[in-house]
Amino acid sequence: MPTAPRLDRLTSLLTGLMPRMQIRHMGDLTDAATVASDAADCLHLRLVVAGSVAFDSPKGTQTLTAPAIAVFRNDQAHDLRPVDDVTCRVFCAEAFFDGPAAPLLLEAFDAPLFLPMTAAMPGLTQTIGLIALEVESPRCGGGVLLSRAGEILLIGLLRHLLSNQILPRGVLAGLADPGLARALVAVHSQPAAPWSLEAMAETAGVSRTTFAERFRDNLGITPRRYLNAFRLTIARREIAAGRGLKRAAQAAGYESPAALSRALSRVANESGTPSAA
Repeated sequence: MPTAPRLDRLTSLLTGLMPRMQIRHMGDLTDAATVASDAADCLHLRLVVAGSVAFDSPKGTQTLTAPAIAVFRNDQAHDLRPVDDVTCRVFCAEAFFDGPAAPLLLEAFDAPLFLPMTAAMPGLTQTIGLIALEVESPRCGGGVLLSRAGEILLIGLLRHLLSNQILPRGVLAGLADPGLARALVAVHSQPAAPWSLEAMAETAGVSRTTFAERFRDNLGITPRRYLNAFRLTIARREIAAGRGLKRAAQAAGYESPAALSRALSRVANESGTPSAA
């Protein structure tokens, strides 16, 4: 008897994130470094591969000993400094997101994360070990290898957060719920489909009321607001790429360019910013 295909909870999200990594530092951390708050949406990944690092932020000071990862959103200023006189090595990268799911993911990182990696999943442990080896003993092609390893580190980190349900709210919390995950994967994969609350609940395999309650509990917003935010981001990116209102409306699932224009104007009026229409 054939088995049902395994639900891939991350691929559609990663497609909607369109991540790209930039390495900022790899090697010894000999002095304190300050990272100011930035307007560019991204996640700062700080991988401690040797020694101990103290992270200072408005939330206080947290010390991590290798192997460990600290994650800060772009608007979370922080300092990092070596502890004691022991050799300290770090791999610092920034994950930028060019896809429509980016705002929905970044909202969940409303506080810095400090994650010991001593009990990480095997794949993530192997990636950390590879990065640590390259940081300790740079070799030919190391820069290219580490840029690719940074992408794998991000995927492994998202898997770790999802499997261990570390973030209590947001899209990763939703993907940790099997029923919600089925609906979210479907919406991420087919944002232009005629999604109603009933259709999403049916995909999740629960009643409308149960779906709406579980969605709000896990993601902090209603299914309709989530869908609208996802579609609006798609539409804005289509318009920014010069494809016009008609193409943007089709890609994002709006009935007409006029319906998209009204949605953009409504959000602009609520936020007090000019409409892109």
